[in-house]
Amino acid sequence: MSQHKKEKKISLPKFFIGLTLVIIVLMWTIPTFGILVTSFRDSTDIYGSGWWTVLPHKDMVKTDEFELPADTDPNSSITIEGTTASFDEWREGIYVSADRQLRWYGNKRSRKIEAFEEKWIGFGANLTLANYRDVLSAGNVTYEDAQGNTISRQGSNFGDAVLNSLAVTIPATIIPILIAAFAAYAFAWMEFPGRRPMFIMIVALLVVPLQIALIPILRDFTNWGLYGTFVSMWLAHTSFGLPLAIYLLYNYISTLPRDIFESAYLDGATPFVTFVRLVLPLSIPALAAFSIFQFLWVWNDYLVALIFLGDRNRVVTSALAAMVGEKGQDWHLLTSGAFLSMILPLAVFFGLQRFFVRGLMAGSIKG
Repeated sequence: MSQHKKEKKISLPKFFIGLTLVIIVLMWTIPTFGILVTSFRDSTDIYGSGWWTVLPHKDMVKTDEFELPADTDPNSSITIEGTTASFDEWREGIYVSADRQLRWYGNKRSRKIEAFEEKWIGFGANLTLANYRDVLSAGNVTYEDAQGNTISRQGSNFGDAVLNSLAVTIPATIIPILIAAFAAYAFAWMEFPGRRPMFIMIVALLVVPLQIALIPILRDFTNWGLYGTFVSMWLAHTSFGLPLAIYLLYNYISTLPRDIFESAYLDGATPFVTFVRLVLPLSIPALAAFSIFQFLWVWNDYLVALIFLGDRNRVVTSALAAMVGEKGQDWHLLTSGAFLSMILPLAVFFGLQRFFVRGLMAGSIKG
């Protein structure tokens, strides 16, 4: 009997832990799924209903449309199919029969009436790829707003922003990894003067906010003619990411068995050959963990890109910020741009996640 009660006491906390995890996962995934669905919806559908309406449900479906005579006065009572009502009432929609509703579409000048009937709608109705095409395009974008007005605007040219972000992020991830791997190997297994003070200085740089270095570095880049170039971004992100990279890789490389290094030295391997043939292959979990950190940080960076690139070569974050200012009401474009900016970081994380925990635990257990 006591054993049965003990099992209940143990299972109850596990139930609440599992429930909490499910709630947290839903809080993260539901808004993300909403952004994904909205990015595929037509602009008129976005203004008229929520994203959850793409799920199977019963709703009013447009079956017909027609225009009223040109002499119709929208400022007085309007009679349609035997029903008389004001413009505002027709605008809201009126049932002229048990299963037929009529709505005035647009403003008073449109005189367009839409007929709706209640029907079942399957999953993914009216989804389109036009939003992504318009976001990636640099030409004119035309769509209708909630009032039925035709809007024409310049495209966001998000495709160039994605390519610019790749041109910044890939080198800004690879360069600090290579430099930090060499440095971590030297600090872990090589003896040289000033080794400990230099390592302490590198670790101390972890607590220095990068904002205090932006203006001095910007002045130097301007004097060297590097402002607005990808080289300035590579150098900036490399310098800002090196302290964490060296510390993270040092914790892992220092835990590698000493025997393999002694065997390599006895076989006549130089330190460089030992690093390339042994250290790098054995350090893949730590390298992958830092790659995730660095890639996500550089890809999602806005401040450094704004200061060192400006508007010369817009990256994804700068392009999204510009879209919020220029197209703040165009939800179909903003959600498409937001999801485009999420695809590659998610792919990188899920592709390297099996190394993530191993890399984070590097050096935590010795012996």
